Amino acid sequence: MQHNTDILIIGGGAAGLSLALRLADTLHISLISKGILREGSTLYAQGGVAAVLDPKDSIESHVQDTLTAGANLCNEDIVRFTVEHGAENIEWLIQQGIEFTRTTNNKDYHLTREGGHSQRRIIHAQDASGRAIETTLEHKVRTHPNIEIYEHHNAIDLITTAKMGKHCNNSCLGAYILDRKFNRVEVFHAKHTIVATGGASKVYLYTSNPDTSTGDGIAMAWRAGCRVANMEFNQFHPTCLYHSDAKSFLITEAVRGEGGILRLPDGTPFMKKFDKRAELAPRDIVARAIDHEMKRLGTECVYLDISHKPAKFIIRMFPTIYKRCLELGIDITKEPIPVVPAAHYTCGGVVTDINGQTDVNQLYAIGEAAFTGLHGANRMASNSILECLVFAQSASKHILKQGKNKTDNIELPSWDESRVTDSDEEVVVTHNWDELRRFMWDYVGIVRTNKRLKRAKSRVNLLLKEIDEYYGNFRVTSDLLELRNLAMVADLIIQSAIDRRESRGLHYTLDHPNLNEEDKPENTILRPMGFVPKT
Repeated sequence: MQHNTDILIIGGGAAGLSLALRLADTLHISLISKGILREGSTLYAQGGVAAVLDPKDSIESHVQDTLTAGANLCNEDIVRFTVEHGAENIEWLIQQGIEFTRTTNNKDYHLTREGGHSQRRIIHAQDASGRAIETTLEHKVRTHPNIEIYEHHNAIDLITTAKMGKHCNNSCLGAYILDRKFNRVEVFHAKHTIVATGGASKVYLYTSNPDTSTGDGIAMAWRAGCRVANMEFNQFHPTCLYHSDAKSFLITEAVRGEGGILRLPDGTPFMKKFDKRAELAPRDIVARAIDHEMKRLGTECVYLDISHKPAKFIIRMFPTIYKRCLELGIDITKEPIPVVPAAHYTCGGVVTDINGQTDVNQLYAIGEAAFTGLHGANRMASNSILECLVFAQSASKHILKQGKNKTDNIELPSWDESRVTDSDEEVVVTHNWDELRRFMWDYVGIVRTNKRLKRAKSRVNLLLKEIDEYYGNFRVTSDLLELRNLAMVADLIIQSAIDRRESRGLHYTLDHPNLNEEDKPENTILRPMGFVPKT
């Protein structure tokens, strides 16, 4: 089956939904979602969106905080562009119907503070900001006549002129998509294709992310001929709830922003010995501090304590966390929360310009899948949804200016299944999935060494070969597609980590524990085989 559309958006988080709404009044949109539309990282974001909204705050302050958190590796022009467009994008969200938390007098919006920020600038909807944003935008998308939604559809690969042997500048013509309901591969022909698939934190054994975060867009763009950058910078959120019955439940940074204290099992605070900012230090510092103390003591977790605050304040500010912890027998108004670090955010991604354009014509990447230069070596808290909104806005403006494409009339080949069969060895996929995530956690985690990275590279090479052989012989399934993409992204992470011979931001290696101060810091940019710069 073939579909023709103006815009193909792969991903239904804040980036994909906001872009769809900005384009749908004039263009036809096909929106692809792996599961139900709302099931992505945005839904689980608790903290909020960073923006300069307080008269006591300033653009310059937000810029400088971001640059500091990014360990001198951010693109300052991109940081400034993002911050300068923050307030108008918050206003856009409010116009869509999102109800952010107000102060007790109901006069102003309540702003909280998180790690790395020097001011209160996080606008939020209690402690479920992502859910408020995702569900509100989802409703708007579902009711728009120009947007067709394809749920339970997995993107397999992007279709490009280079793959088809066309001798012209490499352009994206759409994608092959697996319809899981009918178990068939469909062809989507699009004038513009947007990768908004989120990050790849599921490559690690422990993560705060949902099961959808498997690096699909990054892997597909790499195979299509795009550069990727800074894949070694994987952010581990310091505080994920540690409980046998709690899968991937995040304890928002705002708990520390509102006075939460990290304690050892005996109740001793420990953050001040690692950083003068204590609990408000950037996430990389806090995560490494927790990791250090857990390994030093041989303990399974540390504790985040907000119980010294009034109970009414805690319940009003953090109702979601309070309710979930209470279900598990933890009353956060009276006792501390057991927490551990978990893979949380992919700071690298597909290289784009200020409009979200990639190295391949007619292909854009926005949100966590993209490398814009905003985050540098470490993402500052609550800058992620801000990035989704700002670059969806800039990409929409650029797309709306485009005229007819030279590739609009190229006929796309159907998916070829003539030489494959149904698999009778699904155990291979399950085993490889488990092995990949375990060695990534052990060897390419919060603290790295040359020896660990070398071991990881050797193992991922074997996995890639085995997966490629399996992929060539059997019909595609959702699990196989995700494993293939995760293994490819794991290889990109490992290679990037090997290439960076210093410790900076989220990349910390015992063999090179210091910053390389001799040269100007550079991004780690990987180029696919046969890469040709766009002309």
